[in-house]
Parts: sequence; structure tokens; C-alpha cells
Amino acid sequence: MAVAANFILPFQEIAALFQKKTGIQVEATYSSSGQFYAQIVRGGPYDLFLSADEERPALLHQEGRAETPFVYATGRVVLWSLRKELCGAAVWRKVINMPGIRKVAIANPKTAPYGAAAQTALEKAGLEAGIRSRLVYAQNIAQAFQYISTGSVDTGFCALSSALSEEGRKGCTHVVDEAPPIVQSACLLKRSADKSGPRALSRFLLAPEVQAIKEKYGYQ
Repeated sequence: MAVAANFILPFQEIAALFQKKTGIQVEATYSSSGQFYAQIVRGGPYDLFLSADEERPALLHQEGRAETPFVYATGRVVLWSLRKELCGAAVWRKVINMPGIRKVAIANPKTAPYGAAAQTALEKAGLEAGIRSRLVYAQNIAQAFQYISTGSVDTGFCALSSALSEEGRKGCTHVVDEAPPIVQSACLLKRSADKSGPRALSRFLLAPEVQAIKEKYGYQ
């Protein structure tokens, strides 16, 4: 399985539950959606692709590489930090301009949909040009969260799912209303030799018991 990095935590729970109920083993790799798309086009050995956008699964379908995509979750971008003094700020726009904020993490907008959504928010808020020199680019949204949680940067944009994790609850979360909701699609790849297991997992992703897991991490 090729799984977008923002969906690591819920997918680990979903895969464990799926394996328990069916006995089918699930092997997942986590990265940015753009990197997965490039790998799949080059023949990457994946059966099912859980992207963090609708665009790339749709492209794979149009190119004849995948079956019809389906939406499995909708996520959100937040600004997060471990620094407690930032908790009192009313809005995220004030946080990134507070004294002492020298580095701000963001996932690569070219390959990570969550990074693209964060960049859209910066542009809408009129902050992109002023903060550009302080941005630290991560390969994917999970790495952006890692940069923040280890103190490599002062704050940064991450997925709401990370902010709702055990580690995320130790810090401060600010909603980024200017970032569009991120509709996430999945697709079964036609290269898969045995589609029975991946197809079963595709159906399982939409089951009511899985919906409860997704909601726990802030996904709709």
C-alpha cells in the first residue's frame, strides 16, 4: 500500500483491524502523494494508493493505470508548536509573526497536498512573501511535524491528525481557516496481480468502524 504521510496514524490502526478481521497482511509505505505518483508511473510495486488529494488518483485513472478513484477522507491543515508561549495567540497569522519565530516548517507544496494547502493559506493571508526566507521545507507532512516536534523549527504547518496524536496533544494547535479542506482519494492499481486483498481493504476503508478511527484523528 502507498499511503500519504498525513494518514500514517489512522492507517496503522485501520490496517491492524483489517488484518485481525480478515487475516490478510498489509504492508504500507508512507511518503508524499507526489512522490508516490512518480513511483507508480515508473512501475512502483503498489496495489492500492491512498493519496492526500484527488488529482493524482484521477490522473492515474485517466492514464489507464488505476481503477475508478474514491474519496476515503477529508483532512485539514493546522499550525502547531511545542512552545507553550504560543498558545495564547488568537490566530495562526499572529503566531508566525511573533518575536523569536525564526523557522517555520512546511511540506513541499510541489509534492505534498498539505504543503500546497498551507502555501495557499499564506498567500490568502498576504504572508507568503514576508515569511518565505523563514520557511523550512520537508519532504512530506509527517516530516514537517517531526521538524516541529524535535525543535528543529519554532512552529509549522502539519495535518490535524498529527496535532490530535499523543505527541500532538503536548503542544499548541491553531486552526488555519485559509487553508482549503483536503479531499483525499484512493485508487486500486491495475498492475496488482491479486486484487482480492486490496479490493477488500478498499471496501473496508469506508466501513462504519473505520469511520470512527478517522474521526478520532480529525478526518471527515
